[in-house]
Amino acid sequence: MAGCAATPHEPTEKYILVADNSKIPYWQSAVQGLNHAAAEMKVKSELQGPDGHDPQGEHDAFRRAVAEKPSGILVSVSDVTLLAPDINAAIDQGIPVITIDSDAPDSKRIFFVGTDNFNAGMIGGKVAAKLLNGKGNVVIYTIPTQNNLKDRLAGYTAAFADHTDIHIFQTVDMNGNSDIAFDSAKKLLDAKAKVDAFICLEALACPAVADVVNRSSMAGKVKIIAMDTDPGTVEWINKGVISATVAQKPWTMGYYGTKLLDDIHHHPAKPLSQNWAQNVFSPYPTFVDTGAFVVDKGNVGSLSQQPPSGQ
Repeated sequence: MAGCAATPHEPTEKYILVADNSKIPYWQSAVQGLNHAAAEMKVKSELQGPDGHDPQGEHDAFRRAVAEKPSGILVSVSDVTLLAPDINAAIDQGIPVITIDSDAPDSKRIFFVGTDNFNAGMIGGKVAAKLLNGKGNVVIYTIPTQNNLKDRLAGYTAAFADHTDIHIFQTVDMNGNSDIAFDSAKKLLDAKAKVDAFICLEALACPAVADVVNRSSMAGKVKIIAMDTDPGTVEWINKGVISATVAQKPWTMGYYGTKLLDDIHHHPAKPLSQNWAQNVFSPYPTFVDTGAFVVDKGNVGSLSQQPPSGQ
């Protein structure tokens, strides 16, 4: 990165972030990081991708991004089957691609910048186990096609391994749609199902679930462990309905990922398509961990901090 700081930039340089469900607060935070880095370097930046959960739409957006021949692409992979061939094609054309948030480890992507998602699941699982005093039925909301959510689920499962009285009662594919989460939670609570905790592996589900729990007068009785720090999640934490959330750093993913893309653009390893993950002399890491931490009512006020000022 020291070399990157001294690198002259051309006004034609452009870095593109491609994401599924691009209008949600999580990706708006990531694009702020992207734009902040681009402003520091005096280059162009852009967010592309479908407004809702639409893996095929993200696939189409990625192909459009590649056609622009940008200086580099950040992408969060919603469906590996769809996007891995596109990533490979971009790398073969000499366009650097870094995955953020959700990885495609078997593609030719250069490396992954984001959360250690297994660890994030472990963090959430330990919080859940403590809140449940080591026993109870949990319902988990996820999107099965996303690698990051698979890893989080594996982390939760590992955390529960030492608590044999905690049972995963149901796993719900909410398909990127908060209405599915709302309807599912309502059906369970209306049926008086023995649910002690709802766990959300992505950002959209838990504000909807919290709404159901609140309407059912079950706040505090049914624990909710969310993911990310969307405004709705923060609001329900302040109200005492969501017990805790596992916070990621999407702004950091966008900001630092862009800086790393820029360095690769100006100082590319050759050939870019080499399997650097299995090269002991690789100039690149395999994974850059941006971190995750627990937010609850005790520290939720810290989320009001602002991004650093530009240089």
